Amino acid sequence: MVRQGFWLYDCLEGNIQPDELRDEAKVRQALTEAYGDATWADIDGLTRTILHDRTTPDSTYLRFFFNAIAESSDGWMVRAEWLACYDDQDPIKPGDQIAVGFDGSIRGDATGLVGCRLRDGKLFVLGIWENPRDPNNPDWEVDVLAVEAAVHRAFKTYRVQWFYGDPPYWQENLGRWALEYGDDYVYEFWTNKPTRMVQAVERFRTASMVQDLKHDGDEDLTRHILNAVTREVPQGLLITKDSPRSKKKIDLAVCAVLAFEARADAIADGRLTIKRKRVVGF
Repeated sequence: MVRQGFWLYDCLEGNIQPDELRDEAKVRQALTEAYGDATWADIDGLTRTILHDRTTPDSTYLRFFFNAIAESSDGWMVRAEWLACYDDQDPIKPGDQIAVGFDGSIRGDATGLVGCRLRDGKLFVLGIWENPRDPNNPDWEVDVLAVEAAVHRAFKTYRVQWFYGDPPYWQENLGRWALEYGDDYVYEFWTNKPTRMVQAVERFRTASMVQDLKHDGDEDLTRHILNAVTREVPQGLLITKDSPRSKKKIDLAVCAVLAFEARADAIADGRLTIKRKRVVGF
């Protein structure tokens, strides 16, 4: 029925949560609810597609198959997949071998430092400096000395095997860190070089999909990861903010990508050492 100035419509929503999209029984039931009396719908075929197709974002399924409100389909990371990588059973400890990713700013974006344990790809935040947007402090800038202290603490606390830093605004600092900690440990990684960055982003995303990486549940890291959206370039997909002036920061996501890439390069270079239990023969 249509009245002038109004549209009245009926929309059935499938009762399903993002983290239930790998549960066959729940997917089938929610599809049946969403399609209602549309008996021509191939529920079995749709169920198989949702369970096995890993190329389509879950948000697309939620919006178009279940009539549900979902995250933007151009979002980089699926919330359910990221949360599935959470691990609280094996905390990061002093002395662990780690790789580090650094993305720095001065006042606009955030500055971050993320570690990644070599033996299992577990991510954790070593530091974040984010503009509080305080109207009483419009001239806020990153505390450079605090960042320097955090980098020093990382090298002192853990066995840092590879450090990737994005140079803009911090090239002098990176050069000094390379002199202090070794130029075979600290390297520049220009995130504005699309070919290399596209490859790193893709490796990170693929690892998260199959849970080949972990994280400790840090709220800031999760927020930045889920803020990131994709931008297509000729080389593939990059991550970016949802708009140039967006207040939704993604700097820790960039740090995490660099840390995970640094881990891969450290392992490829043979820097992963595993302590083995001593076996006593009789």
